[in-house]
Amino acid sequence: MDYHGAKSLLNRYISKHVGGENRPVFFDIEATYPPLTNVTRHAATIQAEFDRLMERNPRLPRYHEVDSGEAKISNTTAYDWNVFMLDILGQKPRANREMCPETCHVLDGVPNMFQAFFSILDPGKSVPMHEGPYLGYLRYHLALRVPQDHPPKIIVNGQPYTWQEGRAVLFDDSWPHEVVNQSHQMRAILIVDVLRPMSRMPAMVNRFVTKVVGRNTYARKVARNAARFANANQSARKAA
Repeated sequence: MDYHGAKSLLNRYISKHVGGENRPVFFDIEATYPPLTNVTRHAATIQAEFDRLMERNPRLPRYHEVDSGEAKISNTTAYDWNVFMLDILGQKPRANREMCPETCHVLDGVPNMFQAFFSILDPGKSVPMHEGPYLGYLRYHLALRVPQDHPPKIIVNGQPYTWQEGRAVLFDDSWPHEVVNQSHQMRAILIVDVLRPMSRMPAMVNRFVTKVVGRNTYARKVARNAARFANANQSARKAA
């Protein structure tokens, strides 16, 4: 069985344990994944650290430059979608983390984290309809910078959500979703993916697939690409 066949089989297995086509779209963070509330409580600290990062004007990779599988959503509409990776299944780009120590300290307190990164949309950058590839995680967004003029929104399975600075949302990334963005300023959020809470057996399968298989395939590739950009930025700062 090839990779896509194995992923499809695994998704069908997990789907049976999380409600299938009746599974929720949005989740109450406190009830579903309480450790993420601590990330929200540190929103001001994370915002300030993100702003300091952007003042350094680093060359941030476009999403598809660290993960080529995202080209179909990152590179098919006008303008850029940039990312700054902090943790990918335990693969931790050192140079990036050194630039955001307080944020990383908060993130290190989140158990069963799949990945974490800053996600930055250029003014007017929309993201076409797509589905997350895997049912085994939930996605948390903490809004850091949101334009006041025509604030962008995400529509998940037909349900819209408009970001508000300092506030967070948790949703099932495997539902079809898109970002509609007609703003004239940058939109920035912290994305944290966490392993989906499930009963004992599917949770064990999920941890094995992500922590063992995913860490040594997907995570290693993305971390290597993120480190390449981070090291280039570090060299440029030393040369300046």
